[in-house]
Amino acid sequence: MIDAFVEALRFSFMRNALAAGVLVSIACGIVGTFVVIKRIVFISGGIAHAAYGGIGLGYYVKYSLLPLLFTGSTAAQDHRPGSWPLVGAVLFSLLAAVIMGLIQRRTRQRADTVIGVLWAIGMAVGIVFVDLSQGYKVDLMSYLFGSILAVERVELVIILVLDVVIVALTALFYKELLAISFDETFATVENVPVDAIYIGLLCLIALTVVMMMRVVGLIMVIAMLTMPAAIAVRFVRDMKQMMVGAIFLGMLFTVVGLWLSYVWNLTSGASIILVSGTAYLISLIGPLLWRRRRAHESLT
Repeated sequence: MIDAFVEALRFSFMRNALAAGVLVSIACGIVGTFVVIKRIVFISGGIAHAAYGGIGLGYYVKYSLLPLLFTGSTAAQDHRPGSWPLVGAVLFSLLAAVIMGLIQRRTRQRADTVIGVLWAIGMAVGIVFVDLSQGYKVDLMSYLFGSILAVERVELVIILVLDVVIVALTALFYKELLAISFDETFATVENVPVDAIYIGLLCLIALTVVMMMRVVGLIMVIAMLTMPAAIAVRFVRDMKQMMVGAIFLGMLFTVVGLWLSYVWNLTSGASIILVSGTAYLISLIGPLLWRRRRAHESLT
């Protein structure tokens, strides 16, 4: 079966899928560690679903706005959405991240309420834009449930650029991100711009969410963002080691998930998530069973 998977790498779509999974794992490992440590999984979900508004906007620009501006253009007649939904998702997710961050930090509104409202608005805006769009929309579900095997080269370039931006910003503001992740009060005393860094972290989450859409889809984004990091956090205490561990685990889960999906003809995104979830459950149950076994052996 392994030979069959290696044989499948002769196809460009499989190589693109593997490259996308590796690139996305880098961002997930870095940003997911901050999400798990700071316990902001729910706000990450809000950003992810608000990004659907950008996907709808991308479809509207592609199929309705461009034909009006450039009658008969090749771009307007092409039945593939190209990078427009991805660009729209970047804009919407960044906007949602900034709005959520500002409202959460500067008003007395409950954070979960604000996130829920923006979550719903983003999804509704996306649906309305899709309804207003003309043309071919059959692949729209791939952004909700993922379609890693359909990743195009132009999307790989966008994902690579986003990866570089995330790595560069994390390296540049690593100390500040570390400070607000563990102790915001101490960070404030040390004159760290807590609000600005926090909103910046949400923007990094937004970029990572966009990268993961084509791999596992918006519905399962949070699982891929958090599970590798959650496993790494259980076994190491140094932040950089957590990131490296989460990156490695993300890559491993992606490769194994792709292999299972190819061999057994399963949906790739769901296979990756199931592999990740199984590994996470093992990381929870395994040490518990081991401790019980050691305790039983010590008694006997």
